[in-house]
Amino acid sequence: MASAHTRLKAVQQHLTPEQAHANAVDPVASMKEEREKACFQIRELTYLLDGGQKVTEMKERMSLELERNHRFKMNDIHDLTKEELRERTMLRFSSLVDHLQNEPLEHFRKRMEIVSILDPGFWTRFGVHYGLFIGALQSNATSGQLSYWFGKGSLSLNGIIGCFAMTELGHGSNVPGLETTATFDEASDQFIIHTPTLTATKWWIGGAAHTATHAAVFAQLIVKNKCYGSKCFVVQLRDPKTYDTLTGINIGDLGKKMGRDGIDNGWIQFTNVRIPRGNMLMKHTKVSRTGIVQEPALQQLTYGALLQGRVAMVVDSGNVSKKALSIAIRYAAVRRQFSSSGASIETKLLDYPIHQRRLMPLLAQTFAMLFTGSEMTNMYQHMMTRLENARPGDTDIDQVIEALKETHSTSAGLKAFCTWNCLNTIEQCRQACGGHGYSAYAGLAGMYQDFAVQCTWEGDNTILALQAGRYLISSYTEAIKGKSLSPGVGYLNHLDVLLGKQCQVKTLEEILQPHIILEGWQAVCANVVKSAVLEFEACLASGKTVDDAYESCSQSRLSAAKLHCQGYLFHRFVDGVSKVTSELRHVLDKLTLLFGLYTIGENAGAFLQYEYFKPDQIAFIHSQVNALCLEVREQAIPLVDAFNLSDFIINSPLGRADGNVYVHYYDQVKQSNVSGKHPYFERIIKPLIERDLNSDDAEEENGGLEEEEED
Repeated sequence: MASAHTRLKAVQQHLTPEQAHANAVDPVASMKEEREKACFQIRELTYLLDGGQKVTEMKERMSLELERNHRFKMNDIHDLTKEELRERTMLRFSSLVDHLQNEPLEHFRKRMEIVSILDPGFWTRFGVHYGLFIGALQSNATSGQLSYWFGKGSLSLNGIIGCFAMTELGHGSNVPGLETTATFDEASDQFIIHTPTLTATKWWIGGAAHTATHAAVFAQLIVKNKCYGSKCFVVQLRDPKTYDTLTGINIGDLGKKMGRDGIDNGWIQFTNVRIPRGNMLMKHTKVSRTGIVQEPALQQLTYGALLQGRVAMVVDSGNVSKKALSIAIRYAAVRRQFSSSGASIETKLLDYPIHQRRLMPLLAQTFAMLFTGSEMTNMYQHMMTRLENARPGDTDIDQVIEALKETHSTSAGLKAFCTWNCLNTIEQCRQACGGHGYSAYAGLAGMYQDFAVQCTWEGDNTILALQAGRYLISSYTEAIKGKSLSPGVGYLNHLDVLLGKQCQVKTLEEILQPHIILEGWQAVCANVVKSAVLEFEACLASGKTVDDAYESCSQSRLSAAKLHCQGYLFHRFVDGVSKVTSELRHVLDKLTLLFGLYTIGENAGAFLQYEYFKPDQIAFIHSQVNALCLEVREQAIPLVDAFNLSDFIINSPLGRADGNVYVHYYDQVKQSNVSGKHPYFERIIKPLIERDLNSDDAEEENGGLEEEEED
């Protein structure tokens, strides 16, 4: 029997030149051609990324359920007004509440992971109640209080819809600086919640404008004229029967935002609002009937729950990057522009080396974030399990506190740099789609607008990166004193080896070994942290306070955090891939190597400054990045196919799996913009172009041409 290639060749011999050309440039045929290059089992890679075949099949079922649910209609999302979008978002609540009540929590989390990629605005609005409000209850309430609020309907969304009121007009990341007060009135056994200044107004509160009946309010606890810091209180905002605000509650709408307009962000002011003493969540700090305050013996153990959002954003950065790259890479596989060889058939964008350099490193980076996000999630869950049972006097309490410190700083740094990475990935993907990437229907402009907030909420990225840098300085100092550090910063226990370390390879090709790249990252990170420490110590020696010294060396802290997080991502990626034993190992090794070398190239200054690599070695690394981009390009479509995002989830004609981008794009534009009577010709255009200018008739006839001169 003749092979498929032979049969195809026989058919092509009977085609006219025009037919042969049309077939060669057919986007559907181009996409099929790319898929046939797969050197690995796409489905197997999907299982690996998802955590197993059963998880993949469950996610596919959930995606189909969303697609067939009329409340999750997405094809008109770009043309909705703010009001229409908010209403559409609220309509979706009932569908998710039903699933929440009828499936295991782990399954529901996977469902919400899909929703976060499909509609981040709804994911946030729903998550304000279930992630933030319920999360605040779980993290801060005693078991009795938790049962009380669940019994009142908070878990079932029956009679209570919650919001999370931490941020204020004048304070965001600085939680200790919050101005809202909660003063204990011993006579009535109540707290008085009050907004003392304009800047104390609760601001950016998701769900406050139209949705929430209750709020988890963070306010300064004041008992007998003494302030005990910011604590969490449950305050009712509205009557659930009428939705009228209660006495002393003023609420307003923050209006149009850069993105995620499905969320009704609002502001709240409290004027001497009284709540029962039991509405203070007392899992950690307790206030008795007589005003006795009992604070936790290990205050730092109360911080663990705050990390959940940061860890989730590391995961979300990888997931959103998957969507952006699926669009840009699929489009590049079928879009043809110019001819690089003078042939009649134009060249695919994906075949241009510069286009490969734009997208392939970002693809490798996305895999690194996905592997790291999975590791961070496991680390966080393990830590929280241990924290729940931690008690003063436990034999391993020091190790628990160290693990908490590491998770706190690592999640801070990764949240910052992964969200920055993702935002850059979205924008690079938009630009890589050329003019069509500017269309709202391409999905990338809205994706950028929706994702940008991740760089400032749950902690401003620069502030979080500085926190990570501060932890690195303290870890270095402790390592010098002989303390054994947590694994994430464990390389600082080997300063005697790493400081001044140079790459000891005999041939340039040896640089391509993962352990050499990892050693390079650790050596450079050790040196850059040392540099920050020396600057910090010099500031202290000049007479500055500890806080002022940290501020003075903030740029060094930021640089140290950046390099540490890049090295951490590479380390986690290498570690995750090392556990793969199937044929997937080959393509994953290529991605790992590309990510490692690309990030070294992007930070070549540090590697040269601390002399781990010589200039000729850096030049070799740059050349290998180009070569690896070409190798990864050959598997680019199979790799994004392994992300397993349906056309419904991607919601972009440019990212359609079948490659038929022009037909889908044209149909989308026509369906979304139905032609009809001109909307403003009579009112605006006609009066403009028919206005009387008292023009000369003769000039009108000759159209402005000058008269010809006679010889």
